[in-house]
Amino acid sequence: MPASLSSAKTATALRTSARVSVELLLVLVAVSAALWLLGRMWSVVWPLVVGLFLTTLTWPAARFLRRHGWPPALAASAVTVVFLLVAAGIVALIAVPVASQSGELADGVTQGIQRMREWAAGPPLNIGDDQITGALDTAVARLQNSVGSMVTAVVAGVGTVVDGVVTAVLALFLMFFFLKDGPRFLPWLARQFPGRLATDVPVVAARIWETLGAFVRSQAFVGLLDAVLIGTGLWFLDVPLVLPLAVLTFVSAFVPIVGALFAGLVAVLIALVSNGLADALIVLAVIVVVQQIEGNVFQPMIQSRGLGLHAAVVLLAVTLGGSLAGIVGSLLAVPAAALIAVVWNHLREQLGEQPREPEADEPRSGAAVPS
Repeated sequence: MPASLSSAKTATALRTSARVSVELLLVLVAVSAALWLLGRMWSVVWPLVVGLFLTTLTWPAARFLRRHGWPPALAASAVTVVFLLVAAGIVALIAVPVASQSGELADGVTQGIQRMREWAAGPPLNIGDDQITGALDTAVARLQNSVGSMVTAVVAGVGTVVDGVVTAVLALFLMFFFLKDGPRFLPWLARQFPGRLATDVPVVAARIWETLGAFVRSQAFVGLLDAVLIGTGLWFLDVPLVLPLAVLTFVSAFVPIVGALFAGLVAVLIALVSNGLADALIVLAVIVVVQQIEGNVFQPMIQSRGLGLHAAVVLLAVTLGGSLAGIVGSLLAVPAAALIAVVWNHLREQLGEQPREPEADEPRSGAAVPS
């Protein structure tokens, strides 16, 4: 005869489920409120995040100078100036060769357009010049009808550029202050909390700092790997502007998905206008292969080691972050997942119970109990 359900156990299970559901809802409400507040403060939070990333990248140099007797302010100033010079050098490596070969690139673009017209005029398309002219007239008319939306888009783009410049300036100032006063932050933070929090919060903050450093170093390594492999392929094909394209590939690696697409598109276009369609297709194949290997093999492996996350978690975090917040979400998804893991591991350490050692007169499990 099958056993009947116990009304007491069923009621207890329902009450437990209801209590857990209410607690989960309260946690979700608190998380939603925190995310809403974060969004309202994003104009301050985003420069702070960028400043922290830059500080993790430049802190080893500042630490080296401080250990060799440099005052904190002087060490931070020197590292900040060197960082600005390096950034200016990277821009020069990209801009100067492009400017010197701009005439050749312009001629190549013109020739490429002419080749496309000749190809379109032949079989199997057989598109005549009058059809091309009509298509151009239609495109011009559509552009004239959408002048208002274009102006709005331009104004929005200018606003985005201005916001980017302001963010960069604030991030540089924050980087300087972090380099100068960073070691004093944890003792100051410990004095701001009472009781046990005075110990737990600085410990978590120190682990978060180490995690951010691991993230930035892994991104730099992945970008260097992309730049070397793609730059080598461009050099073998004798594509012009190899060094600027390699530098652009390295820098764009810090902006997931869109950065790689942008750098790859630029390389393919330059190969198309300078070397022809065949080399452009080869460059496209090289970039696709390198990006697939980097995105699905090297990056998850490197980040999973440095951040203590499984490779599958890294992939899922990037996908979720990109779907929720676009480029910024993709950039911050992996470090955010790593920070959540740091906090969770610390909570487990504090809330977990150590296994109790059996006392001398207490029988162990499986041992015979004397009668």
